[in-house]
Amino acid sequence: MEDALYLTKFAEQVIIIHRRDEFRASKIMSERALAHDKIRVEWNKLVTEVLGDETITALRLEDTVSSEVSELEVGGMFVAIGHTPNTGFLNGVVELKENGYVQTPTAWRTETSVPGIFAAGDVMDDYFRQAVTAAGTGCMAALEAERWLAHGEG
Repeated sequence: MEDALYLTKFAEQVIIIHRRDEFRASKIMSERALAHDKIRVEWNKLVTEVLGDETITALRLEDTVSSEVSELEVGGMFVAIGHTPNTGFLNGVVELKENGYVQTPTAWRTETSVPGIFAAGDVMDDYFRQAVTAAGTGCMAALEAERWLAHGEG
């Protein structure tokens, strides 16, 4: 919701394509988005194809209820799929923060509470939550793992 609201500063219209018939985001953020005059929601839809030759011109959508396929003309696309990290499988394996993100000693380290397990990207970054920082922490984790292995700890 935050991303959609932010994009209204630059776009004539922001269309949220949502695979369900309700949001799981916080109630206040959902209400703000739904009340905004520049935001429209396409409920129960999935993007199945991005259309256009050199630039994006449309999206092919599939209705999650009826399986009906439609096309939506657009001038751009911004992908944001929520901020809940998929770390459930790590519960009881490494230390997690209250919000579900993997706990690391500092923002610039990727080691976890278990020696030899390193965290990167969307499972540990609960502040910036950007692709570029995910890539950066991926590089950091690889370097830390390499050093850990080089020192005979692995």
